[in-house]
Amino acid sequence: MSDVTDLQSSPTPGVTPQRGSNASAKKPPIRVLIAADTFAPDVNGAARFAERLAAGLVERGHEVQIMAPAASRKHGSWTEMHEGQSMVVHRLHSWRWYPHDWLRFALPWLIRGQSRRILDAYRPDVVHFQSHINVGRGVSIEAAKRGIRLVGTNHFMPENMVKFSLVPLGFQDRVIMAAWRAARRTFGRASAVTTPTRRAAQFLEKYTGLTGIHAISCGINADNYSPNFDSRTENRILFVGRVTGEKQIDVLLKAVAKLNPDLDVQVEIVGGGDQKRNLEHLADTLGIRSRVTFAGYVTDEELRAAYSRATVFAMPSIAELQSIATMEAMASGLPIVAADAMALPHLVHDQANGYLFKPSDAQDLADKLTLVLTAPPEQLEALKRESLKLIAAHDIKRTLITFECLYRGEPVNNLVTNGASAHLPE
Repeated sequence: MSDVTDLQSSPTPGVTPQRGSNASAKKPPIRVLIAADTFAPDVNGAARFAERLAAGLVERGHEVQIMAPAASRKHGSWTEMHEGQSMVVHRLHSWRWYPHDWLRFALPWLIRGQSRRILDAYRPDVVHFQSHINVGRGVSIEAAKRGIRLVGTNHFMPENMVKFSLVPLGFQDRVIMAAWRAARRTFGRASAVTTPTRRAAQFLEKYTGLTGIHAISCGINADNYSPNFDSRTENRILFVGRVTGEKQIDVLLKAVAKLNPDLDVQVEIVGGGDQKRNLEHLADTLGIRSRVTFAGYVTDEELRAAYSRATVFAMPSIAELQSIATMEAMASGLPIVAADAMALPHLVHDQANGYLFKPSDAQDLADKLTLVLTAPPEQLEALKRESLKLIAAHDIKRTLITFECLYRGEPVNNLVTNGASAHLPE
């Protein structure tokens, strides 16, 4: 894509190009505190983004510390390795939220005290919080008091949260609106607010009244994935993600049941969640249980192997603010069939690298999967190569450079997002 600035040849860490000069001005490293309500070993898009962002910043020469709920009863501060990089992680005392299959949360009334301790000891140049709920709210209040620059990123939709709450159905709308008001208060403290896609930014602006929200791709290191152009010996559909209600995996299973039996389709579902037993029962009811594998949580190596052996990647979710799993599938050279909902149309260009289907419509999903599974070899290869072409605009290097500019308070225009044209911030 000739209209996208090439960041493969970006300068060394801390260096940005100077227009009209051959010289580059070296800038000092930044001390960043990333505050998150979910972080590794949690498996979800927000946690993966925070982990990759932190590791990428450390690799570029910056100092990064993490503040996040403990993944167990053990809490405190220690050094951890993430994505091959060493960093200090402050694990906050947390409690398990039992309506959810793994979620732990830090106690709201303790976070501000913990924030004061961490901020005064570390003295970061910038705090980058990843949500407006418990951790983000507490640390943003204390950072603002100290005049520390704040950058906020939203990965959160209250509509998804209430599904794991004990709030009665009749009161859920009120809870959702209260959550959006809370988001306005917390993100309103930030000097810059970001979210992964333009559609997600519009969504956030609509429900909070905030303006000027930046759409910045979560980014991906495509070099970690290996496209496979070998002739396929089977038809294999892959889904990767949390096995929860908003992912609408039931729609995928119903679609598979509608496929021509001659296609002899195998389905692999990678990820864990509270809907696994229900989906296994549904597969039994549909008569396709022998063709569906629930792999659960897997290692990074096993995940890459799953992408490599798949024929097509399916994403039926209606609640994606970007979908890192879809980006990984594209980097693996897979055609994508995805719901025409939220941010997925930014990644899936209909009839180019795959197909969009009407959300929640199992027959339409089956029809679109059939188009891929019956495509002649040259058409299938064209879909795969288009996925590789489109994912190039989401290079993690672009994301890192853009956040460096936001951290320093430098102007950033024409941000890289969803394959649109972009310019390296000056």
